[in-house]
Parts: sequence; C-alpha cells; structure tokens
Amino acid sequence: MKKWFTGFSMCWGMFCAIPNPIRRWDSGCYRQMLLCLPFLGGALGLIWTGIGLLLLRISAPGPIFALCMTVAPWCLTGFIHLDGFMDCCDAVLSRREQARRREILKDSHVGSFAVICLVLLAMAGYSVWLCPGEADRLWALPLVCAGARCVSAGAVLGLKPLETSGYHAMGQSRGAAATAWALGAVSVGLGVLVSGWGFLPPAMAIFVAAVTAFSLRRNLGGMCGDISGAAITLGEMAGCAALLLL
Repeated sequence: MKKWFTGFSMCWGMFCAIPNPIRRWDSGCYRQMLLCLPFLGGALGLIWTGIGLLLLRISAPGPIFALCMTVAPWCLTGFIHLDGFMDCCDAVLSRREQARRREILKDSHVGSFAVICLVLLAMAGYSVWLCPGEADRLWALPLVCAGARCVSAGAVLGLKPLETSGYHAMGQSRGAAATAWALGAVSVGLGVLVSGWGFLPPAMAIFVAAVTAFSLRRNLGGMCGDISGAAITLGEMAGCAALLLL
C-alpha cells in the first residue's frame, strides 16, 4: 500500500499542475506511478467537467466557453503532455533518418513543425467546443481522460523504450501493461452503464491514443514520455470530438 501511495504522489507531482501537498519520490515506484495515471486523469476530468458546468451556469458566450474548455486540460497538466506532442511533431515531420529524428525529439528548442501543429490542434479543439452541447454530455470527460491515460500507461509499461528514455531503466512489464489496458476497458464499460452510447467518447479516446502511441513508437524506434504525452493529447481531442459531434 505504501508503494501505491508513493506512486500516486509521484504521478500527481509529475503530471498535474495543481500543487501536491505531500511530495514523495521513490525510483522503485515507477510502475505504480504509471498505473495511477488513469485515476489522476479521471480526477482531472472531473475538474474539467466542473469548469464546463460553471461556464454553462453563468451563460458564458460560446467563444469564451470554447477557449476555456480547449486550454483547461493543458493548464491542469502544466502543458507537459502538450510539450510531448510538440516534440513528436518536430521529430516525425522532419522526415530525417531515425537517428536524427531521435536527436530532434530530445532537442529543447521549438521548431516550426511543433508551432504549426500546436496552432492546428488549438483550432481543432476550439472548433469542437464551439459546437452546441448540453451540460449532460460533459459527464463523459473523466472517462475520456482516464481512457487516454490507460493507453499511455499501457504503452510505456509494455513497449520497448528508447534508450534515451527516462523509463528505460524501469524495463517492460507485461502484467502491469495488461492492468492498464484492463482499466481502459473499465472506462468504456462505465460509459455503457451510464448511457447506451456513452462508450463512444472513451472508446474513441482509447483508439486514437493507441494508434498514436504505436505509430510514433514504430517511427521513432521505441517508447518514451513524449510519445505518451502525444497519445494523451490526441486521444483527449478525439474523445471530446466524439462527445460533442456524434
């Protein structure tokens, strides 16, 4: 139990911008940290839902609602997953050989491809949230956030990491990866229980996050935190689109 408490504290401190009052760190708890990621995502999704409900309550204008709902998940996570998305865009779109793509991935400078993709992502999110939506649709946001993070955790735990990745020393764990994927199935099941079509948003988030993770892993030759962040970012976007457009 102590390892799980430490793992959740590590997860909170690393992947959430809200200050953690109890800071703990143990390099032996990386697997617990990753398996706590879906639960942290669910909590962040609840906050995201609360922001949306508040904006609807005060009858915020459509553009203001769309802007706030687009940037809310980025702000809640301290832009860490968005940073991974941008790094992957720079690396993959450079169209260089794999070794050079890996170097670009680790480069701290922001390239033109990253900026272009960020603008496109922001425009897509803003457009999605401009679509008319009812308050009762927002209940699925916690499942979307949790589902995308299940894929992220499962990919990091189960796929071969890059040698330069911080997760390389942790090694692979098929059992822990299977647990993460099972949690993703639970998020879809909860959507079915709440509403007949409620499985679509988390299922879409899981599908797009999985395609992103496996595609980038193949392109770059291994798994890393940046790929994990890109999978979460695009998975959440797809889940929100399914939530509001389907």
